[in-house]
Amino acid sequence: MEQRSRWADIAGDDAGERYAARFARLAESGADTHGEARLCAGLLPPGARVLDAGCGTGRVAIRLAELGYDCVGVDLDASMLEVARRTAPELPWILADLSDLGDLGGSAEFAERAVSGERRGQGERFDMVVAAGNVIPLLAPGTEARTVAGLAALLRPGGLLVSGFGLDAAHLPLASATVTLADYDDWCQASGLAPLRRLATWDGAPYDGGGYAVSVHVRTPGGRGFEG
Repeated sequence: MEQRSRWADIAGDDAGERYAARFARLAESGADTHGEARLCAGLLPPGARVLDAGCGTGRVAIRLAELGYDCVGVDLDASMLEVARRTAPELPWILADLSDLGDLGGSAEFAERAVSGERRGQGERFDMVVAAGNVIPLLAPGTEARTVAGLAALLRPGGLLVSGFGLDAAHLPLASATVTLADYDDWCQASGLAPLRRLATWDGAPYDGGGYAVSVHVRTPGGRGFEG
């Protein structure tokens, strides 16, 4: 039997509307809700091809598209994608399981995007894959390494995987952490990704060993990079 993701276990059928309402309230209060997009935009110039993996209601992809990036969103939660499609119908939103990215390659939206990329000499690869919002810890148990490998395979050489997630219960919608940074780094290394940068927040604060981390890894032919 197919194993459910941790997100599916906690989300409920109306997750999209609730999630969108939460961030609408934050924006109305004056809170900055675009830290993820701002950090990503500081890593690559406009025009770069970005896959928002676990895009939810599309908040990050929509903001990056507004800044001039070529964005595709993918998520397994239909209620979240319903909000994304309503908010930005001009962007491609794909219903697919990140742990089985064969679903992504078979979607009409992705195929159309791949053809467009071929015309520009880019193929179906992305310059960046971003997995914000605790995507990795909320995967189905046991699928994490396969998911990271699948995301890495969608990157061109030199492309970036940017992921932020909680490392303790205080930073997760779960009773305890499901992923350690050592685990994540091992999965990245096995997938041909090398560490580039580690931060404590999407605002760019240096990582100090706290309960949340943003990691930037680069796809290189030899799987080597630098830290700092």
